Amino acid sequence: MKIINNGLLIAIFSCFLLPLTATGQQRILVHSHNDYRQRVPFYQAYSQQVYSIEVDIFVTEEGNLLVGHDVEELKPDADLKSMYVLPVVRLFKENGGKAWKDSDNDLQLMIDLKSPTEPTLTKVVEMFSQYPEVFDPTVNPNAVKVVITGNVPKAADFTKYPEFIFFDGQVNIDYTDAQLERIALISTPFFEYARWNGKGTLTADQRKKVQDAIDKTHAMGKPIRFWGSPDGITAWNTLYAMGVDIINTDRVEKCIDFFRNFEDKNYRIETGTHNAHGMVMTDRLDKATSGFKGFDREKIQLTQGIEIYYPSYLNDGTEKKVKNIIFLIGDGMGLAQINAAETVNNGLTLLNIKSIGLQMNNPKDAYTTDSAAGGSALATGEATDNRHISMTDNGKVNPSFTDYAYDKGMACGVITLGNLADATPAAFYGHATERDDTDQLTDYLLDGKLTLLAGGGMDVFTDRKDKKDILSELKKQYRITNDFKEINNDDSKVICADGRMDLAATQGTLDILAEATRLGIEKLRKASDKGFFLMVEGAKIDYAGHANSLPGSVVEMLSFDMAIAEALKFADSNGETLVIVTADHETGGLTLIDGNRETGLITGYYVTDDHTPVMLPVFAYGPGSQNFNGVYKNTGIFHKMKKLIGL
Repeated sequence: MKIINNGLLIAIFSCFLLPLTATGQQRILVHSHNDYRQRVPFYQAYSQQVYSIEVDIFVTEEGNLLVGHDVEELKPDADLKSMYVLPVVRLFKENGGKAWKDSDNDLQLMIDLKSPTEPTLTKVVEMFSQYPEVFDPTVNPNAVKVVITGNVPKAADFTKYPEFIFFDGQVNIDYTDAQLERIALISTPFFEYARWNGKGTLTADQRKKVQDAIDKTHAMGKPIRFWGSPDGITAWNTLYAMGVDIINTDRVEKCIDFFRNFEDKNYRIETGTHNAHGMVMTDRLDKATSGFKGFDREKIQLTQGIEIYYPSYLNDGTEKKVKNIIFLIGDGMGLAQINAAETVNNGLTLLNIKSIGLQMNNPKDAYTTDSAAGGSALATGEATDNRHISMTDNGKVNPSFTDYAYDKGMACGVITLGNLADATPAAFYGHATERDDTDQLTDYLLDGKLTLLAGGGMDVFTDRKDKKDILSELKKQYRITNDFKEINNDDSKVICADGRMDLAATQGTLDILAEATRLGIEKLRKASDKGFFLMVEGAKIDYAGHANSLPGSVVEMLSFDMAIAEALKFADSNGETLVIVTADHETGGLTLIDGNRETGLITGYYVTDDHTPVMLPVFAYGPGSQNFNGVYKNTGIFHKMKKLIGL
């Protein structure tokens, strides 16, 4: 086997990625670089619905087109037709003349000529001309686009080849308008502009050179591809943000995964028209919250941030007596969620709290906790198995802080921006060995220990397995309402099941949890002269983590921060109130990739749709707040609160 080779070859493999705006849902286009070196050539990239696949070829003296980067690695049975052309032809036939069934996504093949332009290109044309219904857009508008790279002919010779053949251009060539029509993209080596390994950031001078090349290419009306660029998340995100249209990668699946649903990995507050549409759903919720309708991409786009409250610190860290405790739990809230919201809003009330600790949150029977065990540890000071609500594995009740506070004569309340029978709120009033047993959990409300219960989920009372008319029994002790604004209408005990508290926060409803917290504090303050205990949950930070929605994480964090502000305002006005803010677990394994302090843009990446076992921050404000510094188990929070309030 003899190979025709001119010795002057440039390997131009690339990843072709059409940009996806942070607020839009434009298709992510990925080009598989060195595709034949993937574990499963062609099919691996095709299964990811990449836009473009590049393959290197040599022509033999016998006229065969063999696939490979170097002559030494060529094999007689590894040829362009069997590895790429025939699979594409077969799939087009199966998919009704399209690359993918039930999809209008286009497919592009970039053919890198490693041997001399001629006769290599003529052989390529002959091969693709056999299948006009697959490769000729004049025959099929959904045809695969064939682009020639590597040993591209001179621009003046473009017209010698059929119009279904397109070419890879160069940034420093002045093409005529007619020639530009045959140019599919502009490719240029990254090392001519910058020496960067993809870690950290580009230096200012190198960044300018890269940007100049991008701008020059865009002035031609063409997309740009840097070959030989760093191949990792930081580099992909940096180049994309700079306006690079085509991202080089050998890591097709990782690249696709990073840019998939990219609008859900970016967020900032902005005005104007928003192109993000559709719902972001999750199937990781339990029975009580399974009816959550998801995050509407358009509705959770905020046009303005929230106000930041700056506390007085007058009683913070003092030895004064603690009369009241407001315990705020951001379900699923980790440091990354806090950091993301702080960047977007240019600050948070939460971060004005000075006393900060860390809590470890492992359950009794595993390393990673669910909300049942996490919430129960906070509520009872006892480690439990996952799925257990304030109860041991043999059915023994672990008394909650509510139980102790009620016995002392304190008024007790639970407010959640989620289902009021979900694990975390239920841990403060109910007991069960199975978190989904909402019948058993809500039966504990008949004990009448809560002065206030507010959240969503009226169906936990009206749609019970045991068919009990629990509402009739509860009405003997509680006023039942479906409007959180009526919480403080009178002095009676209240159960509020407001459907709005089941929904994701939006610009118009961002203050619901804060307003419910304010009204709840006022109600509990008046209910007992022996003080009060109030638990407030930001439930949907967790939902957003399960859904891998960074916009959802940020918006729900901001909603939660507004409730924190109300708690701090009361603590400042009262002087005997301890405010504690923490989480039951982190959700999603959120990692922040990049951001912009000036614009408030944040980019993040979730590594899971489940909980993670990372340590969680504990913020404390008011008398005795210094006791929450340090590192301890989540169960320690309960015991610190219990000691400070004298239970």
